[in-house]
Amino acid sequence: MTDTHKIIALAADHAGFELKNRIADFLRAGGYEVLDLGTHSTERVDYPDYGFAMGEAIAQGKAGCGIAVCGSGIGIDIAVNRNPKARAALCHDVTSARLARLHNDANVLSLGARLIGIETALDCVKVFLETPFEGGRHADRVKKLGKC
Repeated sequence: MTDTHKIIALAADHAGFELKNRIADFLRAGGYEVLDLGTHSTERVDYPDYGFAMGEAIAQGKAGCGIAVCGSGIGIDIAVNRNPKARAALCHDVTSARLARLHNDANVLSLGARLIGIETALDCVKVFLETPFEGGRHADRVKKLGKC
């Protein structure tokens, strides 16, 4: 993401709460502003509520991009992608995080708190935020994603 996108939205369910907080600290230390969409505890909640909130925040331009976390990353990723303005990508390593930005212009990084370690998660966040969209042959494909 470019420097003009210094606001990063974060959303998580109860299983992703701890990782979301670690990511928030990492982002703030890196000079980013965090838009915390919840949840705010480990009390059981439903991931679709937080995924939908992320999709809306992205669609409304409240943040330049977002990071969504649930236990596996799958459920919240599906929920975020219900919004046609959101392009969430579930990533498990830096290569998938880099390619999500480079080729797909993903604007939300989804992570599975029960499947990924903290260091790998933070590495994914760093690469996701630093990698620009390549454009070119990928641009027409990305345009089609918003029409689905």
